[in-house]
Formats: sequence, structure tokens, C-alpha cells
Amino acid sequence: MESENQVFILGGLRSHIGLTGGQFSHIRPEELGAALLRAIFAIWPEASKAEELIGGNAVGSGGNIMRLTALLAGLPPSMPALTVDMQCASAAASIAIGYAKIKSGLADLLLCGGVESTSLQPRRIYQPADPRYTPEGYMVAQFSPDTASPRAMLEGAERTAQHYGVGREELDTWPVRSHQLAAASVSLLAPCVASLFGSCRDEGIRRMTPALARRMPTLFTAEETGNLLAAEEKGEGKAWTPTLTAANSCLTHDGAAFVILVSGRLLEKWKGEGNAKRPWARLVNVAETGVNPRYSPLGALKTGDILLAKTRLSYADVDVFEYNEAFAVISALFAREHPDCLSRYLTAGGALAYGHPYGASGAILCLHALMRLRQEGGRYGLCSIAGAGGTGGGFLLERCQDVCS
Repeated sequence: MESENQVFILGGLRSHIGLTGGQFSHIRPEELGAALLRAIFAIWPEASKAEELIGGNAVGSGGNIMRLTALLAGLPPSMPALTVDMQCASAAASIAIGYAKIKSGLADLLLCGGVESTSLQPRRIYQPADPRYTPEGYMVAQFSPDTASPRAMLEGAERTAQHYGVGREELDTWPVRSHQLAAASVSLLAPCVASLFGSCRDEGIRRMTPALARRMPTLFTAEETGNLLAAEEKGEGKAWTPTLTAANSCLTHDGAAFVILVSGRLLEKWKGEGNAKRPWARLVNVAETGVNPRYSPLGALKTGDILLAKTRLSYADVDVFEYNEAFAVISALFAREHPDCLSRYLTAGGALAYGHPYGASGAILCLHALMRLRQEGGRYGLCSIAGAGGTGGGFLLERCQDVCS
């Protein structure tokens, strides 16, 4: 049957999202991920029979953290685990790997997602022979050959805003919108959120007003902002006005999210055994891309374009857009390019409110899109995320009411 070669999302959960130093500040990422997997197994027992755990992690202690997560969750030692590092796009990359394995017939049941703990992010140190060595060490990896700045992602977002002429007033509308929509969407997302270690809420959501957004100090000075652009990028005699603040840029967060990928082959087998399962969605296609690392937020926008070109759909065909709103400039540029899509864009709020636990965010986008599709009766959901160093990843979902009985 044609459906046997398809990839479906059976279900999934995310944790609450904690601020650095917040509700998960003493919970190791592998412990948080393991607790979430156990919560998933309580709802979908068949997921404990997965053939592999594939998950993202960006700022952990190194090594194969997914292996630790799997063993702590009680999964058998015979089950392999793979940790993926595509920075912010790690969980999206994990889902893409899972999609490819199932689509090619190499697997039928996988757990994909990611975990992150910025609270426990380790400080590392280069060897003295490395020219980047400093006695105090570092916490942020190098993403591009032209800079080792620990503020590279912030610099990329400010540079992008300056390059495209996105001003402070335009950016500050997005955190207000995100926090208001997120605060109103708690019940919508409740079916995909697990309370772990006593957590009770997403800690980043707060009362954000236009006045509060305006009062936030900028993260760069005017001189620093001007220095972000190369000589050929600067306008003659142009005055530089900083735009980025702690309101229109993401803070740092802890969290975990996993989804269950299953093949149409296995769904048919379960059905034949009298154990039919109704998946949440079909995973239509996946995409990854690269952009100039100096303008890394553009990775999310380019990925969306690639996905729709691959699937021969248009932006008008998509009912739900879930772009990772790590910086308001991503949403501002989306709004400029696709003004007719705003009624379908992050209508439950975005990462400026919920937060962005790097290695898990791609799976969080997936779950939010699924909840919104279910509530709004939509068919297609597009998820896209930019990654440090100028990458992007994403996927297109189709709600299962429209694709399977």
C-alpha cells in the first residue's frame, strides 16, 4: 500500500520550559529527557519499543547525551541512541534523520527530539597550543571562521536588522504579541506538555506591554552596532541605531521535547493485529539549508521557501506557521515577505515568550503546530528554525484527519 512508505507522528510531549537558573536549574539534561520519555511511555507504551532514540543537544557536557537519556529512561541497552548537534536546529535535524530512516525502510519506530540545560552549561577550555586559548575558558562554541565572539548569534540578529532596515519599533511589536498569545494558549498546548520535577508553567511567559518593551535597554551601543557591518555593507554617513533588547531577543532556557515517528508499514501491521493506532500527523517532507553565517536568522526564512518548493505548495496552502522566534527580526522579515499569512503565523505565540532550549526547540515547534492544527482544523503546518553558524532546518506536517482513516 502507498501509505506503508509514509512517515507519521504518533504523538509526543514536551516539558515546561524553564529559564536559566529557574525550575530545572539543578536537573541534568539527560535526567529531564529521561523523565519526559517515561511520561511519553505512560501514554504511548509502544514507544518504549522504539528502535532508536535520536535527539539534539547544543550546550551539554559532550559525549552521547542521548545514550545517557535512554538508559536513565529505562530503555534496553540494546537500543542505540544518537546525539545530534546542529545547534538551534538540532531537534529539527533529529526529526529529519528519523524521517529519512523510516522513509528508506531502515526503521519503523523512532523517538526524535532533544534536550537542553543552559542552567548547567559547562565552561570549557581550549588547549594552550590553540590560538583561541584563554585561562578563563569559554562557554559559547565558535560558529563561523570569521569570528569567535560569544555574542555571535546576537550580532547576527542585529546585523540582519540593520541590513534590512528593521527598526526598534517594528521589532518590539513581536514580543508583545508573542507573550499575549502565549498567555492565552496555555489550555491549547496542555495536551502536549508534561509536568516534570514539580514544574507547573513555562517560566518565560510574562506580562509584556508596549511600554515595557520600549523601556528595555539595547544590547549593543551605537558604535558596536556600526562595527558589526563590513565596510562594503555600510551606507555612506549612515547613523547606526541599535535595535536588539532582552524583549525582542530570546533569553536562555532549559527544556526537552520528543515526538514518536512511526512508519505506515508498522501502522498497517498494528491494524492487522487488532491494535490500530491513529497518528496525529503525517510528516510530509523535511529540509535543511545554509545561509551566510553573518545573517544567521535568515536560515528559518530560507528553509520555509525550500520546503514549499519541494512539496509544490504555496504559502497560501499552509494553515499553521511555526517559525522559531529566537529573534523578533525573523518574524518581522516573515511579515514583510508574507503579510497575507500573519493570521496563521505563531497564533499561540512564539519563542520570544515560551523560550528557546536550543537542542529541543525543533520538536517544540512540531508539537505546537500539531496542537494548533487540531484546534483550528487546518491541514498543513510548516515548522522552520534557524541555527547558529548560518543553518536552517524544518519540516512540513499534514494533520492526520486529512490523510488516513
